[in-house]
Amino acid sequence: MSPPTSALPPAVRPAAPLTPLLVRRRHTGDARRLRTLMLHGLASGSSVWDLLWPHAPAALDAWVADLPWRGDHVSQWGREYDGPDWMTACLDAVPGGVDVVVAHSYSANLLLDHLSRAAERGEDPCAVYGIKGIVLVSPFYRRSPDDFVWDAVAGMQRNFLAITEEGIRLRPGRPIDPEILHQMARRVCERAGLHGWMRFFELYLRTPWLHTELITVPTLVVTGEGDFAAAESQALAADLPAARLGTLRDCGHYPMCEQAERFSALLGQFVESL
Repeated sequence: MSPPTSALPPAVRPAAPLTPLLVRRRHTGDARRLRTLMLHGLASGSSVWDLLWPHAPAALDAWVADLPWRGDHVSQWGREYDGPDWMTACLDAVPGGVDVVVAHSYSANLLLDHLSRAAERGEDPCAVYGIKGIVLVSPFYRRSPDDFVWDAVAGMQRNFLAITEEGIRLRPGRPIDPEILHQMARRVCERAGLHGWMRFFELYLRTPWLHTELITVPTLVVTGEGDFAAAESQALAADLPAARLGTLRDCGHYPMCEQAERFSALLGQFVESL
């Protein structure tokens, strides 16, 4: 007979369950405000927006989400293929609806996929939640299935390690020794695991089938000039009917961290246009 849980040694005692989705208000401006939901990328967290707040447009009533694919939950999420519709859950969690959704990297693609599937069914989630505009930060996008060559998997794994290292390097604080930084990034990738990474890659592989022509909500696509997927952001902005492109120099996959003030200016101009 198995011993009761209380008799198990600490090393094997079941861990306390993590809350997969946490949504909270993070910043409130002083002017007429638009409720803005900020969504981070794979194996990241809501702190990725922290450098933005000193420069945030006054028109934002900003809500941040710590999503199931955040750093402390990504291993569990990667193996939960029968999980709920997390994009709907995020939108439902903001009281009174969402005016603007700002999504980075993996979340940008998840938002696009959500809108595309709804449009294909003849639905308009933007109308349901009151969404007036979306901001896609460093999204991934390819127009043709043939754009994914045989060795794309190996290349994308290297890119994921590189952008993970970039994200750690850009955190506030003292500089980190390059070798330690590299090992930290590898640890984050290992925590995400093959299941978590494949969730991203499967979503990426589906981008040629996005119904971009049906996603008519005003959109700002933001990319860093040094991001390896910058050309994909340009192509996506061209294929979305109501999109504009903002390219920031001297930054890569995290423009809201590396060029927070300029990113904020772009965001403010877009919000004012709504």
